Amino acid sequence: MSDQPKIVVLTEGHTDPLKAKTATSVVRYRTSDVVALLDSTQAGKTAGELLGVGGDIPIIGSLDEMPGATALLMGIASAGGKIPTAWRPVILNAIGRGMDVISGLHEFLSDDPEFSAAAANHNVELHDVRKNNERDVADATGFREGCVRIETVGQDCSVGKMVTAIELARGLTAAGQDAAFAATGQTGIMISGAGCPVDCVVSDFLNGAVERLVRANESHDFVIIEGQGSLAQPRYSPVTLGLLHGARPQGLVLCYEAARPHTHGMEHVPLKPLAELRAGYEVAASLVAPTEVIGIGINSRRLSAEEAVQECERVESELGLPACDVYRDGPAKLVAASLKLRQSLLG
Repeated sequence: MSDQPKIVVLTEGHTDPLKAKTATSVVRYRTSDVVALLDSTQAGKTAGELLGVGGDIPIIGSLDEMPGATALLMGIASAGGKIPTAWRPVILNAIGRGMDVISGLHEFLSDDPEFSAAAANHNVELHDVRKNNERDVADATGFREGCVRIETVGQDCSVGKMVTAIELARGLTAAGQDAAFAATGQTGIMISGAGCPVDCVVSDFLNGAVERLVRANESHDFVIIEGQGSLAQPRYSPVTLGLLHGARPQGLVLCYEAARPHTHGMEHVPLKPLAELRAGYEVAASLVAPTEVIGIGINSRRLSAEEAVQECERVESELGLPACDVYRDGPAKLVAASLKLRQSLLG
């Protein structure tokens, strides 16, 4: 991909903050690299209108409207990671224009004969963010003593674990600390440029892959590890447990979306109470290494500003832990909790 990419983010038919959560975060954290979103059903609107981020970045109906673009980025995280059939002509059109194509889906562009042949013919690159060659098990040897590991965990998937982790790492850095964000999902990797796609690692090697990701960052005083799924998510719980046991975090930040009615994509599955999940995470993680929940990350997008303040106060009272929405409030409370954890661990 170009050193100074001009990215068009493909969200065709899915331009909303939940379905296009990859697009939303890429637009938020790589704003200067994104020149447009492509969705013919929403052409003429802006990213700010539909995603709440990105300001006046336009939504276009065709690549003809953005002739200088250098890359097409798949902006969704679909269930099962399939490439939508209706997107194939758009992808081939981008390749034909000499644009690299970036995808974090489970269905790999480079394994598709038609896409691969077109890419070779037009001398462009297909970037499959989730493709990996992790083939080693964990050895459970110690990390550097001065490296404090904090992981975001969730009540459910898609509740803000990645954003909370990024903002916590940035907050610690702004406070003069040496902190790194360790990406474990497609969007985090697209934002940071490095990481491990843990939900696409063979299960036997997952803990080892996470262990190596942390070890690659252990020179930092804090490593903030992006969580995935939830222990209580019937679809995605295995990757959550592998992350806990591979990273062996000393601290956890429990994230949730206020006013979410039920488990994401599963109306028949109720959400577990936060207090029950707090205990569950601490027990599950501590089977390998001791840990504790040090704070709560609230996604209050469904609430008004006044309701969000009340929700924060309610959760702090209920759980006896600092709570904040890093979107609305910044990460200061979680930064303070992280520094307190470091002091208790290292003196």
